[in-house]
Amino acid sequence: MSAVVAQTLHVFGLRSHVANNIFYFDEQIIIFPSGNHCVKYNVDQKWQKFIPGSDKSQGMLALSISPNRRYLAISETVQEKPAITIYELSSIPCRKRKVLNNFDFQVQKFISMAFSPDSKYLLAQTSPPESNLVYWLWEKQKVMAIVRIDTQNNPVYQVSFSPQDNTQVCVTGNGMFKLLRFTEGTLKQTNFQRGEPQNYLAHTWVADDKIVVGTDTGKLFLFESGDQRWETSIMVKEPTHDSKSLDVIQESESLIEFPPISSPLPSYEQMVATSSHSQLAMPQVFAIAAYSKGFACSAGPGRVLLFEKMEEKDFYRESREIRIPVDPQSNDPSQSDKQDVLCLCFSPSEETLVASTSKNQLYSITMSLTEISKGEPAHFEYLMYPLHSAPITGLATCIRKPLIATCSLDRSIRIWNYETNTLELFKEYQEEAYSISLHPSGHFIVVGFADKLRLMNLLIDDIRSFKEYSVRGCRECSFSNGGHLFAAVSGNVIHVYTTTNLENISSLKGHTGKIRSIVWNADDSKLISGGTDGAVYEWNLSTGKRETECVLKSCSYNCVTVSPDAKIIFAVGSDHTLKEIADSSILREISAFDVTYTTIVISHSGRMMFVGTSVGTIRAMKYPLPLQKEFNEYQAHAGPITKMLLTFDDQFLLTAAEDGCLFTWKVFDKDGRGIKREREVGFAEEVLVTKTDMEEKAQVMLELKTRVEELKMENEYQLRLKDMNYSEKIKELTDKFIQEMESLKTKNQVLRTEKEKQDVYHREHIEDLLDKQSRELQDLECCNNQKLLLEYEKYQELQLKSQRMQEEYEKQLRDNDETKSQALEELTEFYEAKLQEKTTLLEEAQEDVRQQLREFEETKKQIEEDEDREIQDIKTKYEKKLRDEKESNLRLKGETGIMRKKFSSLQKEIEERTNDIETLKGEQVKLQGVIKSLEKDIQGLKREIQERDETIQDKEKRIYDLKKKNQELGKFKFVLDYKIKELKKQIEPRENEIRVMKEQIQEMEAELENFHKQNTQLELNITELWQKLRATDQEMRRERQKPCLLSGPCRFTSLNSSETIKSLWERDLEALVKRFKTDLHNCVAYIQEPRLLKEKIRGLFEKYVQRADMVEIAGLNTDLQQEYARQREHLERNLATLKKKVVKESELHRTDYVRIMQSTGLRNWLPLSMPSSQSKHRCRRRKTTG
Repeated sequence: MSAVVAQTLHVFGLRSHVANNIFYFDEQIIIFPSGNHCVKYNVDQKWQKFIPGSDKSQGMLALSISPNRRYLAISETVQEKPAITIYELSSIPCRKRKVLNNFDFQVQKFISMAFSPDSKYLLAQTSPPESNLVYWLWEKQKVMAIVRIDTQNNPVYQVSFSPQDNTQVCVTGNGMFKLLRFTEGTLKQTNFQRGEPQNYLAHTWVADDKIVVGTDTGKLFLFESGDQRWETSIMVKEPTHDSKSLDVIQESESLIEFPPISSPLPSYEQMVATSSHSQLAMPQVFAIAAYSKGFACSAGPGRVLLFEKMEEKDFYRESREIRIPVDPQSNDPSQSDKQDVLCLCFSPSEETLVASTSKNQLYSITMSLTEISKGEPAHFEYLMYPLHSAPITGLATCIRKPLIATCSLDRSIRIWNYETNTLELFKEYQEEAYSISLHPSGHFIVVGFADKLRLMNLLIDDIRSFKEYSVRGCRECSFSNGGHLFAAVSGNVIHVYTTTNLENISSLKGHTGKIRSIVWNADDSKLISGGTDGAVYEWNLSTGKRETECVLKSCSYNCVTVSPDAKIIFAVGSDHTLKEIADSSILREISAFDVTYTTIVISHSGRMMFVGTSVGTIRAMKYPLPLQKEFNEYQAHAGPITKMLLTFDDQFLLTAAEDGCLFTWKVFDKDGRGIKREREVGFAEEVLVTKTDMEEKAQVMLELKTRVEELKMENEYQLRLKDMNYSEKIKELTDKFIQEMESLKTKNQVLRTEKEKQDVYHREHIEDLLDKQSRELQDLECCNNQKLLLEYEKYQELQLKSQRMQEEYEKQLRDNDETKSQALEELTEFYEAKLQEKTTLLEEAQEDVRQQLREFEETKKQIEEDEDREIQDIKTKYEKKLRDEKESNLRLKGETGIMRKKFSSLQKEIEERTNDIETLKGEQVKLQGVIKSLEKDIQGLKREIQERDETIQDKEKRIYDLKKKNQELGKFKFVLDYKIKELKKQIEPRENEIRVMKEQIQEMEAELENFHKQNTQLELNITELWQKLRATDQEMRRERQKPCLLSGPCRFTSLNSSETIKSLWERDLEALVKRFKTDLHNCVAYIQEPRLLKEKIRGLFEKYVQRADMVEIAGLNTDLQQEYARQREHLERNLATLKKKVVKESELHRTDYVRIMQSTGLRNWLPLSMPSSQSKHRCRRRKTTG
């Protein structure tokens, strides 16, 4: 094995997506996953110890620590197979106790684990589609029970044991909350889910049978023995101000035991914010941790809520709020605190709370701080320092300072100190950073961002850019060893700049693919580059041209490095080999043994080499490189290693990977051949500070000094005032205490007198009690003596009885012994006879066996002799064959030597052919798919052609039939034309008659309308006339009723005069009626002319009617209406008779037409529609009927 050894010193990183990723080992040490290790970190002393993952592990999936803190279980995937490794934490270093990797059931991976309260059993949950829950007696590797939790491929998030019961288990997941109990070798569910299924993300046991469960909609449930007892909903309230408050909006308890506090919780759509400008969002509860007062839970991005148990009732109320602080170094400080809290853990003494977030950060808070800040929410602090939350893309170190510079896809640049294991500087940007290089002095960095290449100063507390270059997406950049030059890659071009005047001195072009790696030689005269095009070039910077080149198009190079003497180039790439290149040719290829090398670095002494792999391991080798598999392999990262560096003094190895972790390794050689290089000068302590910053700080210091002096004066004045106040208070208190002392002395004397009195009383009372006791004792002794005498007499009687009983039982025993001896004698005689018979039979059988043995021995001898002969014959045959085979073997060895050489050349050809075959297979599969689809199209087209041929044949037959019918129709055409002419002659007079009749009907309808109008006008005239008549009647009555003022003869004369007036009035009336009749008769003559009729009637009205005499006539309207109705009925009857006549005539015409067509025999060939004249008749009929 290799003598080069690497030991892990420190790690900067966290893998937050490992289930249950943080917990306390004791009060000072926490355990968390980082890379492919579990890290034991001492919070006070800042040291780290490592528990490495299994060999060939593909990463950790879940962790679990036993309640007694002795064992740690790690779920891993080792060579694509699941495994659970249990470590003993108490031993130093931690050693493997058990490995569970042989399973009788199907499993892809274990996603959650939990130890039982006594640490003897282990519970493990497998991933879908199996979703099995396995109950292990882990020390004996025995599966006690297994049950399938879900059949619908829903994810399961957490499993746990009851804190007091080994047999009770809880499982939560999407749509499932199950309580199971281990009984009779099986896990049986003990609860039944009620209500709508929720997505239960996390749970914790707060008591023996009580569980708090959180959902993805911000709800918290308390279950007791599987029944819901309490429910609350958390809501994030985001007001318009910068500060955000988180409120528990509603609580409701179960109706089983407790009365409801409020109405049931409404759905998210029904919830309305109380404030007009607030926005509500339901937080997801990813983590819950219980402690003695209650529990803590994550409540949305960047927030943790503490709930405490109410003393009177059995539910919880929100007591504190803890937030992740805003990071001022972030490019968007308002969003920097929005991290999901994935795991929470309390220290054993419950003094501190630790949280891990989705951005790979670790935070902590002391619980005493949360109690101090009751009014406002408390804030977490970084447990160590801010860590990378995305793959690390760039890594660099310098000579003058113990600094490491890293950049990542999380858009941040971080400067670490590997001597003190701290974070020196940290800053986030708007763009992603792809590459970084640190100047040898440690004062400058060059960073390749997505948009530009920036040259920056490392100040005491900031990273500031002072020069930008328009180089987009620079994936590789590097300062020269002397620091006077730096190179930056842009696609397939290398730009070289000077650090003095910051200008581009040359652009190196030649690569056809992207450049993946560049490296300077020791004296900075040459630059070596390797890319995806399989080319490794050595550039001369003085001329800007290539000196050497090595192109292998089948390999895509990942990294190149150069030996200290710049003679040999080492390159690693996609072909699973490490290549030694010198003078434009490959000297050696060393196999990587089924892994891809991603990075390579050689020590400045030239004696050590380190290689990073795609599976996250590091291989340490000696140089010159051995031919055999001689290297030490170390588990490091949980992803491909992206960058690897050695410090200038070859003491430390630095590795970074896609898992976002940075490892520092201590490197040494077991042979001790001068690897350690003594530093002539210590690390520099100088830092860069700008003049403006110094002036500002000096100004601030002056202001602070003046402020301190002012504060001193104020404090002295306040101290004097306080001394005065305290002296006065002391005097008051001394006076009070003196008074109280005197009162207490008096009380004490009173109590002493009372005590003496009570002592006397107690003495007398005790004497009385002693006398009573002595009397009672005497009485009891007398009674007891009498009882003892009686009991003694009873005892003597019983003793006599027992003696008699003994004598009787002894007689019975003697009789039984006699009978037993007789029976024994008889049985012995019987069995002795049987024994004699059996012995005789045995002797006979033994003789038979002896004879058979003799025969067997004789046959055995004969067989042995035959077999010996055969063996000798076979020996001779096979010896001959052996000689022949040895000779042929010698011949074949010579041939194999030749064949091996051929095989090596053929193998290369085969690999090339296999690659070609694979590409051709892919094309063949595509073409087969195309062929299948085309064949289907052809079959469909053939079917269509057949169907169309059939339809064509049918249509040809129909055309032939139609031609025949056409000929027949041509014959009938002449006949039909003649008959049509005759019919037209017959139809034309009928049509003329119909037209005349229609015109008459229209005229009659017009007359009807005129009649209606005349009738209405006449009705009006009649009403007026009736009103006039009534008015004249009334006047006449009035004239008649006038009283006569004359007496006697005068009365007589008055009567005569009235009679004469009446006769005169009647004559005038008759004359008036005759005149009206004549005028009315004259008006009737104009009945055909409505306008003249109207004028004549108006003249009649003006002539015979006066407006003043018009009175309403009620009785006349009925007569007029009757007359109007009579005339209307008469006209309607006439119209109906005319319509019937028209219908009869059309029917007769139709029957005649049908009869004529039937006579010709062409009824089937006529169109279904009627002739145009007939359709016209029908239309007219519809109009008349309508």
